[in-house]
Amino acid sequence: MNMNRLMTPKLEEAINRYPLYSQDGKGKNAVCLAVFAIGNVRWFILEGSHEDDDTTLFGIVVGLAEDEYGYVSLNELAALEIDCRKQGFGILQVVQIPYFAPQPIGKIADKRLQDFLERMAG
Repeated sequence: MNMNRLMTPKLEEAINRYPLYSQDGKGKNAVCLAVFAIGNVRWFILEGSHEDDDTTLFGIVVGLAEDEYGYVSLNELAALEIDCRKQGFGILQVVQIPYFAPQPIGKIADKRLQDFLERMAG
């Protein structure tokens, strides 16, 4: 297991239960394991697998140029920073949303996410 600051025992357990490709074709019934955020950008994680000293995650990202399904490295997420010192906020880092309980992606109250899922289901 790697010592990434974003890897929690709960996330480790969830990834072991939902390895990459384990939820293919489940659509809105796919279980979202965790949510990461920085600013208005959110990653809804559906699956993951460990590779060497990193973890590859698969999910939906909303808030970037395009909302999309995709892969992201946990190490990349942990290294991502936005320098807001000029605005008096310090340096923002990606955080895992605390108290998020795994649930079907279609049940999460996030308008951008649900709009994206509707477009994909169309």
